[in-house]
Amino acid sequence: MKPDHPLPLEDIKDDLVTQARALGFSAVSVSKPALAEASDRLEGWVAEGYHGDMGYLARHAELRRNPAALQPGTVRVVSVTLPYLASAPETAEAALADRTRGYVSRYALGRDYHKVLRSRLQELATRLEARWGSFNYRVFTDSAPVLEVEIARQGGLGWRGKHTLLLRRDAGSLFFLGELFIDLPLPADDPEEEDHCGTCQACIDICPTQAILGPYRLDARRCISYLTIEHQGSIPEPLRPLLGNRIYGCDDCQLACPWNRFARLAAVPDFAPRPPLEAGQLETLFSWEVAEFEAQLAGSAIRRIGHERWLRNIAVALGNGPDTPSARAALARRQNHPSALVREHVNWALARLSE
Repeated sequence: MKPDHPLPLEDIKDDLVTQARALGFSAVSVSKPALAEASDRLEGWVAEGYHGDMGYLARHAELRRNPAALQPGTVRVVSVTLPYLASAPETAEAALADRTRGYVSRYALGRDYHKVLRSRLQELATRLEARWGSFNYRVFTDSAPVLEVEIARQGGLGWRGKHTLLLRRDAGSLFFLGELFIDLPLPADDPEEEDHCGTCQACIDICPTQAILGPYRLDARRCISYLTIEHQGSIPEPLRPLLGNRIYGCDDCQLACPWNRFARLAAVPDFAPRPPLEAGQLETLFSWEVAEFEAQLAGSAIRRIGHERWLRNIAVALGNGPDTPSARAALARRQNHPSALVREHVNWALARLSE
């Protein structure tokens, strides 16, 4: 900050909250995070191998532990939430029930959240600078070694649910988190100390692959979101039937959570579902060649998995779907695909339809 006189920190924080809400963020908090304990838990989880192929989780431990190491001068972290649900949860349940359609996790139906959050957080910082003078900051949107759930919890935005996601009593968990690391010593909010999950373990019971081993304990190697998004190789055969028609991500643990009956619908037009994804027929999605895949998913988070893994995922879903002549024909057209990964999953799907 430029002024030499004492900064009106309370006023700046009030303005921060006002501007954040004006930009569509549903909640905002300021924390002075202490992350040693959470960092130790993560390192223990990685040591057990639960992170699978996500090697980046094994790196940069010091940056996660110390926000000032990631962004020099950081003394506070601003956390924000942005709802992404475009329609009632019943819409998701209907999509899961129709095995001829590809199920896409609700967060990925619209525009890439990285871009939406980043631009709005940048605008928030720009507005504050225009009103109070320049300060040092850095925007984060799930793009760096940031313990965002723990930071948000310490800022009072909610508590960590048994599925490991942040939960809020007035919004459930169907929202994005974003952060501003700042060098302003704004008044910090009190953390959410109480766990409001009680004895409920709906998220644990519903998981199709039993990836949630127990409260707050996830084996990513079994998680459908990991298998369809992060995992680059062959999906383990015993898990393939359990994927159902989920072709990108999974929402089962969130859909089962009682707190998500309070989930808020997105107020941001960017998260409106793309028609090819919202009601996408598996056979149609499977027919996309590289150029159409790139065109249909331009600006989407899904595009990052690439065409090969897109076909891998849909082949599994077709194998789990109805045995129809058109499904068999769609798979047969990919039997000679250049990718061994695609061919393997296509042949598995055809064999499963024959069972």
